[in-house]
Amino acid sequence: MGAKVLDGLELARKLRQEAKELVDHHLGKGHRAPKLSVILIGEDPASRVYVKQKEKACHEVGIYSKICQLPVSVSQTELEKIILDLNKDIEVDGILLQLPIPLHLNRSQCLDMIHPDKDVDGLTSFNQGTVLTGLTGLHPCTPLGIMALLKSHMTLRGKKIALIGYSLLVGAPLSAMLVQSGATVTVITKATVDAPRVTRECDVTIVAAGVKHLVDKSWVREQSVLIDVGIHRDDSGISGDINFDDVKSVVSAVTPVPGGVGPMTVAFLLKNCLAAYLKNIPQ
Repeated sequence: MGAKVLDGLELARKLRQEAKELVDHHLGKGHRAPKLSVILIGEDPASRVYVKQKEKACHEVGIYSKICQLPVSVSQTELEKIILDLNKDIEVDGILLQLPIPLHLNRSQCLDMIHPDKDVDGLTSFNQGTVLTGLTGLHPCTPLGIMALLKSHMTLRGKKIALIGYSLLVGAPLSAMLVQSGATVTVITKATVDAPRVTRECDVTIVAAGVKHLVDKSWVREQSVLIDVGIHRDDSGISGDINFDDVKSVVSAVTPVPGGVGPMTVAFLLKNCLAAYLKNIPQ
């Protein structure tokens, strides 16, 4: 019997429907539409695809999205001024700085210029801190999506979970969320000795390494659950950090690429944007 495919598309569709109903409710009360401003720097093809996907999702639920397209030569000072102006704009509910940004710009400094209440990606130091302390805030979208997918399939309390990769976008906040859910988490980095031995001892393995097909069936325990955060585009198509075809006969459940974590990330961007919106309108 093959693995269950954890369908991020279906769960994300339900979340988008809830978002649309919330927007429609507030429009019916005479409130303005939610507004998201996306800052896109340069012409990176992957970034343009991601922004297009976010723009389409916003349109479907009634969120007005505006793309602020900047040249790759934009200076730190110019970018910071744009962010500060968006912070001051009372009709802008969410601000998203599409990553990656050019190397001459200070990423951490740029992100921390975004007001925490408008930080719909959840990447400011303030909102990262709310994750670590278990406080309410705008938390990073991909970890939120992964948590929702896992909780739709299983109970996390008491489970042993391997997390491959420790970035501020995924690994660091996700590890805190998992621990707060009662799981025992082992974080695997490039320095980890015999990583496959570690993952074979775990109930769940989450792979956010950025390495195509890093994990195959030799890495996993039978009947474990796999979450693939990676996405790679090449001549053979779109694939993830997990060799899906190799592991599907061994594990109990696995996310596909595409159609797994990606749609959930966008769904929680919408949810974060609406949470920011609700702070900005009369209740």
